[in-house]
Amino acid sequence: MEVKVHKAAMRTTVQDLGRRGFLSQGVPIGGAMDPFALRVANLMVGNGENAPGLEILLSGPELEFGRDCWIAACGARFENIPAWRPLRVAAGERIRFGERIEGCRCYLAISGGIRADRVLGGAGTYLRGGFGGFHGRALRDGDVLVVADALRVPTDHWGIDERMLPKYSKEGLVRVVEGSHAADFGDNFYAGRYRVTPRSDRMGIRLEGHRLERSAAAQLLSSAVAPGTVQVPPDGDPIVLMADAQTLGGYPRAAHVVTVDLPLMAQLAPGDWMRFAKIGLAEAHGILKTQHRQLGLLRQGVAAKMRSA
Repeated sequence: MEVKVHKAAMRTTVQDLGRRGFLSQGVPIGGAMDPFALRVANLMVGNGENAPGLEILLSGPELEFGRDCWIAACGARFENIPAWRPLRVAAGERIRFGERIEGCRCYLAISGGIRADRVLGGAGTYLRGGFGGFHGRALRDGDVLVVADALRVPTDHWGIDERMLPKYSKEGLVRVVEGSHAADFGDNFYAGRYRVTPRSDRMGIRLEGHRLERSAAAQLLSSAVAPGTVQVPPDGDPIVLMADAQTLGGYPRAAHVVTVDLPLMAQLAPGDWMRFAKIGLAEAHGILKTQHRQLGLLRQGVAAKMRSA
C-alpha cells in the first residue's frame, strides 16, 4: 500500500524506537522523541511497538491512503484528528491535520507499518547523518511512502484510559535525578522556571530564563552523556539532551531527566515553560516499572481485540 504526501508540513520524519549498541562508535540512539506515544500508536493499529511511524513536528501533513487501513495519532493533539484511538481510513481518502491543540510532536502509526531504510538495526531517520527512515531526510511534498500489509487490524473504534497518559503541559514539571555535578549548582537548579527556546531540536531542548552559575571553576574532561542528561554550558542556560544527543559532552551535568518524563520534554514547544523536580533513583525506577505494567496491560487488551477481529 502507498501513502502519498500531499503536504509534508514543517518537519515530518519516519521514526522507530531507535538504534542501540553503537554509542561507542558515536552513533546516537535516535528514534522517537516521545517513545511512549509511538509505542501506544503502534499497539492501537496492531503493529509491533517498534514499527516505523511518522513523527510530526508542530504542524501536520496532508496524506492520501491507497487502501483501507487503520491509523492512530498519539502525542500532540491536532484538530480534525482524534487522538489516542484507532481511526479507520478508506482507500483514496485524505487526512488533513488541523491546528495544533497541545504538545509539540505527534506520532502517526499506520496498520502494517511504514517500510523504511534500516541502518545499524534501526529504521529511524537520523537527519544529521543523512541515513535511515525515508532516504535519510524529512518528508517532502509529493513523496510516496510504502506501507506493509497489516497482519492484524482493530475490531472497532476504541480508546485507552487517559489516566495512563503522560501529563503534557505548557508549564511542565519534569522529574530528574541528580547528575555528577549537581553540587556545583545546588538548589538553585530547582528554584528556577525555564522557557523552551526556538533553537531546540532533536539533539537537545535548549532552555532560558533562569541562568545558572557554577560554584566550581575547574574545567571538565569530556565524558559519556545520553538522552535526558541536563548539561549547563558557560552561559548558564541548561540544555536537556534528547533522542539525537551526541555521545560525549564536556559541560557540567547537573541532572538527568527520568525516562518516564522524557516525553514531557519532547512535547514542550518553543515558548512553553517548565521546572525541574528532584527525585531519588529508587523512585525513578518505581515509576518506570509502573509505566511498564500499564503498557503490559494495554498489550494484553489490544491482543484480545485483535484475536476477536
